[in-house]
Formats: sequence, structure tokens, C-alpha cells
Amino acid sequence: MTERSERLYGLDHLRAAAILLVFIYHYRAFKHPDWIDIIGRFGWTGVDLFFVLSGFLISGQLFKEIKNTGEIGLKTFYIKRFFRIFPAYFFTLFLYFTFPFFREREALSPLWKFVSFTQNYGLDVINRGTFSHAWSLCIEEQFYLILPLLLLILLLIKRFKYLPYLMIVVIGLSFMTRWMVWNQWIVAMDPNSTDFWKLWYMKIYYPTHTRLDGLGVGVLIGYLMQHSSLFKRILERNGNRLFLLGIILLGISFWMCNEQASQTASVFGFTLVAVSYGLILMAAVSPSSFLYRSKSYLTAQLAALSYAVYLSHKGIIHMVQECFDYFKLETSDNISLLVCLFACLLGGLVYRFMIEKPFSVLKIKALKRIV
Repeated sequence: MTERSERLYGLDHLRAAAILLVFIYHYRAFKHPDWIDIIGRFGWTGVDLFFVLSGFLISGQLFKEIKNTGEIGLKTFYIKRFFRIFPAYFFTLFLYFTFPFFREREALSPLWKFVSFTQNYGLDVINRGTFSHAWSLCIEEQFYLILPLLLLILLLIKRFKYLPYLMIVVIGLSFMTRWMVWNQWIVAMDPNSTDFWKLWYMKIYYPTHTRLDGLGVGVLIGYLMQHSSLFKRILERNGNRLFLLGIILLGISFWMCNEQASQTASVFGFTLVAVSYGLILMAAVSPSSFLYRSKSYLTAQLAALSYAVYLSHKGIIHMVQECFDYFKLETSDNISLLVCLFACLLGGLVYRFMIEKPFSVLKIKALKRIV
């Protein structure tokens, strides 16, 4: 979901981890081996890792531009985002709305909610759960729209240096909003009922204003890396320590989020997960860490395919398992899992060469016109 860095190999490792977490988590909705339920139950945090990465990378690009030129080229920024996000996304929408056999479930949200990137608000995942995973892309698109405008306003009123405090407020507001929503809507409901899950997803899990922790943490790290020499020195010298601290904190987060929809997880867990992945991100960009120094062709390729796989994986898993059922093959074993994973990666390659690369050429031409 974020653009691949050509220099920071550690970010490739994190992006690859994020897409594998998401894949395993969503695979639980299909026929699967028993171990997937154990390993995959925390896969939802892969989205939070994507949020932290997006907040860091996108804000970092803007901070560098501000540092070098004192302003932001909105037209250039939005053209890059358009050609990166829209072609593959709208192709996936075309598949979902034109070919019913691609749908992993029966009912889709209205097309206008997908097109306007507002599907994450009022999303009834129980009754309209097809392509529901686009909710996180909606949040990212809203972030891409708002962040540059926010930075321009801060520059205009000469308050840019207060951005870190604003990000802390944003993270705190997400935390407080979940707490208020829990007490107003969720607390009195039976956690074993369908209505509980429907409302929990709709009011706590999907809305932008309750899920800004990861993006806020990423932006905060990006700002401090650009504008705090002390922060940068600490980061550069303590890469492996930061990784170890992040892993320990992530373990505590998983323990806290053992029941994903519990009050503790819903109110505190999301923030702790975001902070944990923030520390691991800091390790990934620290020259003293093993994540920074280790280059892997496999994780680089997974990172490059992550956006395409994210968009298409549910539809591809569904079609593969339908084919297995048709030929009376086992669909709940490890072989089926590996075939589905391979098919998703193959689908990602199709996206890369048929959609992403041609539109990347168009992006370059469009950018040349505004120079």
C-alpha cells in the first residue's frame, strides 16, 4: 500500500511481513488448516503496520520537500498518489462488480462508497462484507488528501514546529474516541451476538477517526527523523535495541489483544500495537540494525507486490478454492494454502506488468508536463 523504498531494505522486510500477516488473517475466512486460527488471529495487525509505514513514508517525502524548498507541490504529490493507487484499485473494483465469481462473499457495498473512498464508514461487514478489506485503503486515501493540506496550513500560520504535538493529540483522540464509542455503543451488548460484531466493526474498527494511531506514529517518527538531531542519533546507534524493545512491546500488545474485540484491546490495544510497530520501524531505518543491513530478494519482491496482493487476494483465494471444490480436492490443508499463496503472488505479478508498470510510464509523462 505504500511505495517501495530503493534504499531502506528494512522497510521491504516490514512491508513483506505486513502483507503476509494480512493474508494469513483473511485466510481464516476460508477453509484452512487448524494452525491458521492460532497464528493468524493477530494478522489484523498487519494493517496497523501498513498504517505506520504509510505515515512514515508519505510524511517523510513531504518533510524532505519542505526542508529543500520550503513548500509542497500539491499537484506533483497528488499525481504520484493517483497513478500509484487508482489504476490497480479501479481494476479490482471492475472485477468485483463485473464478475460475480470473483467475489469471496455475496453482497457488495454500493459502488459510490468505493469510488469516493468512504466505504469504511457505516460498513456492515456481516451483510456486505465483500471486498471489505478496502476499508483500510479508504483511510489511507483520506490521509493522502488531508496531510499535505494540513502541512501547508501549518507552514502558512508558521506553526509547523508544533506538528509532533499535533500528532500526539491525534493519537490521543483516537484512543479517547474508541473509549467513548465503547461506553456508548458496545458495552451493553452480548459479545457472542452477530449485532455485537457488526457494531464493533462499524463503530470501532473501521472508522478513520478511531484508527489514526498507526498513521500518527508514522508521521511523528518521520518528523523527528528530519528535524531532531538527538532523535536521529539515538535511532542510528540503537537499531537492534529498538527492535528488541518493539518485539517485546508487540508481544505485550498481542497478549492484550488476545480477544480482539475486548474492551482492553479496543481501547488500549490498537495504540500499543501502533507504538510497537513504530519502534520496529525505527529499527528498520537504523544503520546499526540487522534489519537495515540485510538485503533479501524475497522480501523485496513481496514488498513490491504487496499493494496488488492486498487488493486481489480474497477474490483469488475464493476462486482457487472453488476450483479445488469442483475437482473434489482438499481445500483445508497446507497444500491448498500454498497454492492460494502462489496464485495471489501470480495475481500480483499480473497487476504489476499489466497495470502498475504501464501507468508508471504515464505518471512520468504527466509529471514532466508540470515541471
